[in-house]
Amino acid sequence: MSYLAKNYNRKKISFKFGKGSYLFSSDNKKYLDFVQGIAVNSLGHSHPKLIKTIKNQSRKLWHVSNAFQIPEGEKLAKKLCKKTFADFVMFQNSGTEATEAAVKVARRYFYSIGKPNKNRILCVKNSFHGRTLAAIFASGSKKMTEGFGPKIPGFDHFNFGDHDSLKKKINKNTAAIMVETIMGEGGIKVIPDWCLKELRYLCNKKNILLILDEVQCGIARSGDFFAFEKSKVKPDIVPIAKGIGGGFPIGAVLMNKKVASGMIAGSHGSTFGGNPLAMSVGNTVMDIVTKKSFLNNVKNLSKYFLESLNNIKSKHPKTIKEIRGKGLLIGIQLYKDPTKFIQKLMDKRLLTIRAAENVIRVLPPLNVKKNEINDALKIISKVCKDFK
Repeated sequence: MSYLAKNYNRKKISFKFGKGSYLFSSDNKKYLDFVQGIAVNSLGHSHPKLIKTIKNQSRKLWHVSNAFQIPEGEKLAKKLCKKTFADFVMFQNSGTEATEAAVKVARRYFYSIGKPNKNRILCVKNSFHGRTLAAIFASGSKKMTEGFGPKIPGFDHFNFGDHDSLKKKINKNTAAIMVETIMGEGGIKVIPDWCLKELRYLCNKKNILLILDEVQCGIARSGDFFAFEKSKVKPDIVPIAKGIGGGFPIGAVLMNKKVASGMIAGSHGSTFGGNPLAMSVGNTVMDIVTKKSFLNNVKNLSKYFLESLNNIKSKHPKTIKEIRGKGLLIGIQLYKDPTKFIQKLMDKRLLTIRAAENVIRVLPPLNVKKNEINDALKIISKVCKDFK
């Protein structure tokens, strides 16, 4: 009997250790892990530099209150701001906390300039911004909100790609548009650069803020540090998490000087957010993933992986509908429900995870090796041949 709550539909498998792109189960089987904690383990399992960082910092200091200065956090915030559009950073523990804080920052900004009624956030219907009460109602998903009423007010929705609907939904109370630059749970749907530019133009015109949720697609996952970089767009607020900790819980909200002006002392807080141990890990991850050679390698591997998957698609046009994604955030859309396909991949020792729209998410570590991608391609191709 398990005393854990039943809110997860867990597969009947557990793991005793991991190394790089691989997980080793309790019954001594080796699996190629292309889930990586759902795009969390950006450097794979048991990365030696992360182990060294945790060991060194754990001997000195794990946690102190944010009532005091935390040099490790100051250092990481500086790296993030120097690398991105941001002027200030607030550290959290997770992606859902980061998106919640992003909403608070947007609302607080307009409150601070004397416009408290400008407080509604416009989001894509059936997007994903986390599992807290505000985040599920921001997502606009009936499945996620069922049973958690009453409805949290302050969120409006438009359909993905429906620009006419988006424009009609903006009103005098709209504070911000919040979208995932690449929708993860929603089916690995990439917002094109031209669309991001249009969103920025619209926000400027209507005096509202642009929040780009990069919790899943950020931190080099797309081949650039942020997935929106190629568009040359500068958002006002960006929540991040997942990959920045390489497996250690870290979240953050990045913001420009304008919106940060509303976040005065006492306006937000976190017990664990920004603790010395987490910040030390984040600094090490940043040092690795921001190197030009690292990012170029992600882009090169992505190009190879996507081209190879499209070749498999061309051979199995009745099974695979579309190959989606950017960088190493990849989706294989099937015509049928992917549950059995994912199980067959797992039977052949390749771990993947589903998303909406019959999509299988493929999320290798960012330092995956080409031969490991080739092994995954062989398994996917084999399952396609046998899949009915």
